[in-house]
Amino acid sequence: MGGESMTHTAPRSGGPGTGPVGSRTGQRLSGLAVALGLVLFLGGFAWGAVVYRPYTVPTSSMTPTIDAGDRILAQRVDGGAVRRGDVVVFKDATWANAPMVKRVVAVGGDTVSCCQDGKLKVNGKEIDETYLPKGTPAGTSNFPAVTVPKGRLFLLGDERGNSVDSTAHLTDAASGTVARSAVDARVDAVVWPMKGMLERPTGFEPLSTLSSPGPLRTITVLVIAGAVLVLGGGAYGPIAKRAGAARARRESAEPAGVR
Repeated sequence: MGGESMTHTAPRSGGPGTGPVGSRTGQRLSGLAVALGLVLFLGGFAWGAVVYRPYTVPTSSMTPTIDAGDRILAQRVDGGAVRRGDVVVFKDATWANAPMVKRVVAVGGDTVSCCQDGKLKVNGKEIDETYLPKGTPAGTSNFPAVTVPKGRLFLLGDERGNSVDSTAHLTDAASGTVARSAVDARVDAVVWPMKGMLERPTGFEPLSTLSSPGPLRTITVLVIAGAVLVLGGGAYGPIAKRAGAARARRESAEPAGVR
């Protein structure tokens, strides 16, 4: 019984519970990540469907803020929540039998006129309308001062030379104004092409506080975070399997032990 030797192969690792890559803890965490991701992803979409309505704008009356053919998301709001500077979706039978998109420049009790020194004037204050095309006046023609009746809105398009808005209805019984109750939603963002959130109408801040943006940014974060968690959690299994197989190949290639 001289120099007889015996060899043995090192046990393979990488199975469940034998290492951090394929461990049961890792599997549980990946499952939790997928479950949480689905909640965030689907919850974000459900929240968005409840809060927002999509529209396609058919005309260029809101250029350059919103061009013809742009797809927008508008937050469902009560007309009583609308403030100066908001871009709203409304329907008024005396204007057209279809949703229209315009900007609110005056609310009930305001006096609005245009265009001294090329500026829109509300309650005697000239408004700096930074959302208008650069170098263009606030209107292509003057209109006399209009006092907006209580519960109504005075609306203009951002493309003042190509917009059928309150100025085209000044001879109507309500002097071109629209009832707050006609408003269906307030535009938050242009989503296609991806122009993003609308510019804040800061020129109206000296008159009153502006409307707060809707929860679109929060909803977007939830959807993206959910997608990342679902993809990351779902990828754990294949990654762990490949890592375990690679470790097993390395260990089987090591020199056999001798004793």
